Amino acid sequence: MDKRILLPTDFSKNALNAIRYALELYKNVRCEFYFLNVFKTNDHYLDKRLVPEPGERFYEAAKLNSNTSMNKLMEVLRFQPENNKHIFHAICTFNSLLVAVEDVLRAKDIDVIVMGTKGITDDSKAILGTNTVGVMEKITQCPTIAVPASFSFSPPEEIVFPTDYKTPFRRIELGPMLEIAKMHSSSIHVLHIEKEAILSTDQVKNKALLTEMLEDVTHSFHELTKVGVGQGVKSFVESRDSDMITFLNRKHRFFNSWLSNPLLKEIGYNSEIPIMVLKDNS
Repeated sequence: MDKRILLPTDFSKNALNAIRYALELYKNVRCEFYFLNVFKTNDHYLDKRLVPEPGERFYEAAKLNSNTSMNKLMEVLRFQPENNKHIFHAICTFNSLLVAVEDVLRAKDIDVIVMGTKGITDDSKAILGTNTVGVMEKITQCPTIAVPASFSFSPPEEIVFPTDYKTPFRRIELGPMLEIAKMHSSSIHVLHIEKEAILSTDQVKNKALLTEMLEDVTHSFHELTKVGVGQGVKSFVESRDSDMITFLNRKHRFFNSWLSNPLLKEIGYNSEIPIMVLKDNS
């Protein structure tokens, strides 16, 4: 298989929408899709430190519910147009989401994670749920694509890539974005937002390096000054009706600052298009 994709699901409509997005995004790629459901039983214990064991009533009931819901999901997906390039696998496990995701990443050599931006238990006022943010922040082994509940799939004609040019780029990091751009003939629009328009010597070198990496795809460079990063990205995306935002999540750098309030609220909580977080190989 060319690609292995992890699809965490809580069986909500939002998760199903993200699954359908992934199936369409990689429609023409030979893929193995791993559907992951994490079940818990702690709510039934007075002492939250207790961990239920296989065979215990609450554990087995939660496991049965997870397996039953997973089987129903597989039935729903049978109504999707048949695609002989795609193979499905189901995983139901007792664990925390982050630990379960990391376990599957190691065991299955996952290339990308695709998930909904909120689930059953998340605040209805928030678009990016706590589980999604946790995966986007903590998982750096592979890219994550977060899909808004209201977003219906359309080929990503335009991808916006905000950057500060302050660190060198690596082809392996940008690879998943370039891959999607080539698959769908997308254009990549690099957006630099800064108080001053003048770049430092290092920034100029990094921009030149990025230009070389983008030579095989349609691309353009854009500058915004005297505007906050959050509002700048939001305004740029809305003005162009873009289809995806891609960030490079470098430790303690641009994306982590974007994830913190109030920028997360400004972009993430109101994003109406998928957000792709590229992995950090530093």
